[in-house]
Amino acid sequence: MTGLMLGVDVGTTAVKVAVFELGGNLVATHTAAYPIHRPRPGWAEQDPMDWWRGCTEGIQAVLTGLDADAVRSVGVVSQVNTHVFVDDQLRPLAPAIIWQDQRCAEVARDLDARLTSADKTRIWGGPIVLDASFVGSRAEWFARTEPELWARTRWVLSPKDFVIAKLTGRLATDQLSAVRVAGPTGYLREAVELVDGLAGKLPEIAGPEVVLGSAPELGGAEVVVGTMDAYSAVFGTRTTESGRGMVSCGTSLVVAGASAESVPVPEVVTFPPKDGLFVHAGPTQAAGDALRWWCQASGLSIDEVLRSAGAGTPGVIFTPHLMGERAPLWDSEVRGSFFGLSSATSQADLCRAVLQGVAMSARHVLDPVERACGFALPSLAFSGGGARSDLWTQIHADVLQRPIERLRVHDSAVLGAALLGAVGTGSYPDIAAAAAATVAVDRVFTPAADADRLNPLFEAYRESYDALRGIHARLADWRSTENC
Repeated sequence: MTGLMLGVDVGTTAVKVAVFELGGNLVATHTAAYPIHRPRPGWAEQDPMDWWRGCTEGIQAVLTGLDADAVRSVGVVSQVNTHVFVDDQLRPLAPAIIWQDQRCAEVARDLDARLTSADKTRIWGGPIVLDASFVGSRAEWFARTEPELWARTRWVLSPKDFVIAKLTGRLATDQLSAVRVAGPTGYLREAVELVDGLAGKLPEIAGPEVVLGSAPELGGAEVVVGTMDAYSAVFGTRTTESGRGMVSCGTSLVVAGASAESVPVPEVVTFPPKDGLFVHAGPTQAAGDALRWWCQASGLSIDEVLRSAGAGTPGVIFTPHLMGERAPLWDSEVRGSFFGLSSATSQADLCRAVLQGVAMSARHVLDPVERACGFALPSLAFSGGGARSDLWTQIHADVLQRPIERLRVHDSAVLGAALLGAVGTGSYPDIAAAAAATVAVDRVFTPAADADRLNPLFEAYRESYDALRGIHARLADWRSTENC
């Protein structure tokens, strides 16, 4: 085989590496898992070398049996709002702070308070809120708590930029991965200058399909700049045409829709238009991570939870806000809950509630996504680890009350990464053509005839946030006091 495309997704729980033929057929895939370390409440860290080891292990595994020059192009994508501080030799100076981490919430409030609404509109075009995952919050916290390490920091990098630099010896990032500090023409000066010294520690910005260099470990295959994993999933689900939408159910969950028009909606992100198309997306904080937590708390394996959930009945409501929530709430203080429990509640009911609660978080995000599109999405492509479960896919169809198209390639971010590489090296003219040629549906799940009986449960799910907001704020104050 020759002219193959390789994709790498540096995710929250694992590095996934896959090789595809140009038609989208999977040749080989490999997953290397690694842990999230939580040394204190609200903290979430990873060893950046775990990303690199997983990448090299995966590349070696998928190339087994192939000619040295079989791969023509490489795309790398990753989790974003995850940051690693490295020296001039790309040596990590501390564990990477991942997107779930909330340690910088107080610093974020300080930075946010420096800006008026008019300032925010001038810089970002609207009244955004700088939160604990903002790169400026992370840099300011690191500078305050580790001044000697901050002085030695040469680069502040996302995971994919770190991996690509080690693959090619070249440094760059893309506009979308430089969340809140980049705009259409480069870095936003006022955003970057919120933190002294940050400007000189950020890599240059280039387009995601731009070839950055070649990778000796891949027979000289050309490597492109890449982008964030959520946007890569947009490509890998063919959400590249107006009227198409997706749900990616991985460690977190992302709902996205594409439209030719854009209606401003504060609950979700609208990406800059590309070829006249707007993509509106909202990421949650925990999908597969909620399942991971429930397995740990219940002592059940993932397979046992899924089997048990099949015997459960709806009625208990679970809110998966285990480390705050992103879209559509953007609240770092809210926490998860079960409610509607009774003496008749079984373990199976709780297992089902966890799966259903994640699907309800998807419906919660779908509403503002559709408002941003200006129309309802007729169906949704479904991918990610959650797509491996028929039950969880069907639950999404019932809760969202839309046909769910489970895709042939579940790891849509990996496929999207490979497509970026193929576009960058000229195998496809653009990303829309690449997606149309490769993305295929495996099976369509339609809502059950009585799916509307879940509507009252979803309304209770949605109303619980406002009802409990004061309680969550008091608990956040208590946690802050206890952790001092």
